[in-house]
Amino acid sequence: MNHLDETGHPPPGAADGTGQPSRSTAGATGEPPSGTTTAVVTGKDAGRVAFAAFVGTTLEWYDYFLFGTAAAIVFDRLFFTSLNPATATLAAFATFGVGFAARPIGAVLFGWLGDRIGRRPALLITVIGIGIATGLIGALPGYATIGIAAPLLLVLLRLLQGIAVGGEWGGAVTLAVEHAPPEKRGRYAVLPQVGSPVGTLMSSGAFALVLMLPSASFDSWGWRLPFLLAFPLTAIAFYIRRKVEESPLFDELLRQDQRAKVPALEVFRKAWGRLLVAIASALLGVGGFYLLTTFVISYGTGTLGLPKSLMVNATLVAAGVEIVVILAMGRLAERIGPGRVTVWGGLITAVCAFPLYWLIDTKNPAVVVLAIALGIGLIAVTYAVSGALLTELFPANLRYSGVALAYNLAGALTGFLPFLATALLDAAGGSTSWPAALLLVIIALLTALGGLLGERLRVRDDVVSTSPTE
Repeated sequence: MNHLDETGHPPPGAADGTGQPSRSTAGATGEPPSGTTTAVVTGKDAGRVAFAAFVGTTLEWYDYFLFGTAAAIVFDRLFFTSLNPATATLAAFATFGVGFAARPIGAVLFGWLGDRIGRRPALLITVIGIGIATGLIGALPGYATIGIAAPLLLVLLRLLQGIAVGGEWGGAVTLAVEHAPPEKRGRYAVLPQVGSPVGTLMSSGAFALVLMLPSASFDSWGWRLPFLLAFPLTAIAFYIRRKVEESPLFDELLRQDQRAKVPALEVFRKAWGRLLVAIASALLGVGGFYLLTTFVISYGTGTLGLPKSLMVNATLVAAGVEIVVILAMGRLAERIGPGRVTVWGGLITAVCAFPLYWLIDTKNPAVVVLAIALGIGLIAVTYAVSGALLTELFPANLRYSGVALAYNLAGALTGFLPFLATALLDAAGGSTSWPAALLLVIIALLTALGGLLGERLRVRDDVVSTSPTE
């Protein structure tokens, strides 16, 4: 166990249980490099870079939630029409989960690029990849037009989208944190996290508008419009990211030639304990979100018979709640540490899981909206501080790869939760929500454990802030 200083950080040079010294300037071998110098960061740079990270993660979550919503209400009818309704829904959710399975591949690929070549070029590529794959989904013909090629192409685009997303979030929070003054990292690390509810608002808003169309028009062309909107949004995100400077910590690694040759391999060899802790701490923020959005939308419309517009609009309300919670938790993390915030968020979510789904089962529109908003608000507690916690679990020379691998392995493990919850629901008779609630309890408790261990393993970067800002 590390000895912690008064700020909750291990002292410089202290080793953890994985063989990595706590100074993030450690080399790939785990030994402190000679001649280490201090990187310089400014509050002005931090705000600008965090905003650019926010724009990219907004596009990421817009695209991903768009796909999740479409999988719940339209893909089963248009791309899997040869299957019975229950099997078609499972197939649509399986396609949704495929993207999560592809994300670790992107984490390895873009982690290598981000830790070897630079954070900035990796993030320029990821934002283009996400946008193009999403836009092309909107132009994809259905099963009635091109037959079996339709679902196959849908899966291919989902795979490409997943690979690009695999390098997006890890790089975005890494760049935001490495530009931030150490004592202000909590507030800057949450800005990429705000991209999640903003992306949700955009995607839910877009679907709420097209759902106002007649059913025939929606199925024919209306559902495509939100996907096609990804093309201009990608152009805007790329323009903003082009103006971002490289991380000062990476510049120091480059100058001292302290980069790992194969970063992902080094993470598995020398920081595997940190990786497991990071994965556990991220489970709720990823998997819990989709249990309370993608699965609930399908469950509400298919099993409870609630209107599609009600379920989609509920996510709009929840996204507004999530923004407030995320911003508040960023400041709290600066005071008590992101690991402690994660512990409390996980425990409270576990206690509230079954009551939340019981409220949804009432079928009362106002109560359903309240339950979804409260559930997303609870999950946002842990999600808000994931960026701050995960980036401080890995040294700078392995950070992009470590954070990306942890987050995306957590996504791969939980991306099939809507599929699993639906399968368990069907096995239980199709009229009870307890399987989803139980899954939520399990990942919430694992996340709390990850936060408890993660707080003890945080590392401290060798940086100096020249002009911190509030």
